[in-house]
Amino acid sequence: MTAVTPQLGAGAAAPVAAPVAPRAATTEKRSPWWLYAALAVGLVVMALPFVWMAVSSFKPNAEVQAIPPTWLPESPTIGNYQELFDRLRFPTYFFNSTLVAVVVTLGNLLFCSMLGYALAKLDFRGKRVVFALVLGTLMVPAMVTFVPLFVLVSNLGLANTYPGLFLPYLVQPLGVFLMRQYFLGLPDELIQAARVDGAGELRIFWNVMLPLAGPALATLAILTFLGSWNNFLWPLVVAQTEDYYTLPVALALYSIGQNATKYGLLLAGAVVVVLPVIVIFLVLQRYFVQGIAMTGIK
Repeated sequence: MTAVTPQLGAGAAAPVAAPVAPRAATTEKRSPWWLYAALAVGLVVMALPFVWMAVSSFKPNAEVQAIPPTWLPESPTIGNYQELFDRLRFPTYFFNSTLVAVVVTLGNLLFCSMLGYALAKLDFRGKRVVFALVLGTLMVPAMVTFVPLFVLVSNLGLANTYPGLFLPYLVQPLGVFLMRQYFLGLPDELIQAARVDGAGELRIFWNVMLPLAGPALATLAILTFLGSWNNFLWPLVVAQTEDYYTLPVALALYSIGQNATKYGLLLAGAVVVVLPVIVIFLVLQRYFVQGIAMTGIK
């Protein structure tokens, strides 16, 4: 007999398709165990000196120099910190370091971003020459210009003054290059739209482009503050009296006595010097990573 296929009438319902079995959820690819092990080893190697520094700052000077060295202090003491805050003019030195670092950081954030925006988005005569000069100064060692810079500051009467400490570092080539690379990645349509609305170049820079440069500004702030806070040679030469000493200079001068170096005092001062940098990095860490990733520095 011939099988007859049933015909659907005009009012008949269409057959329901059979449900398809759900696919198994794909498992995320995990990183190999050796990668985590290598990262853990790298973390230990990087953090170990800082941990030893913090722990040893609570040791007496004799125990710091003991051979073999001890990890945990056998006779814990806070005498190093007491001497740091009582004997040294710590508030003065801390104020000097903070003032110089903050002024240098703010100056670089303003001037480097302005010059970086001009080199990235504006067309003017000599643009390539200016950018070539910026790249050229990146390749010149700082010690080459150290003596001429000190002679210039001295001839201007700025030696042993606050302006003499921070004026030579208000604009740094690395900051200009960093901001230029970031502004190049921002769309030109934003600038064109602002110009159509009647905004001037200064308003476009301040109200449109600068708010979008948060990651690059955070990166520049961390790098500049770190360099200025730890700067030793320039304040050592320019600051000729204790009133203008910064923390690194004061620690280096007062921890070295006539007969012996006070390593405990030096370690306690190093802990105090490192803490502000760590706090600033932890606060701006997310923006720092974004700024590095978006400016082409791998």
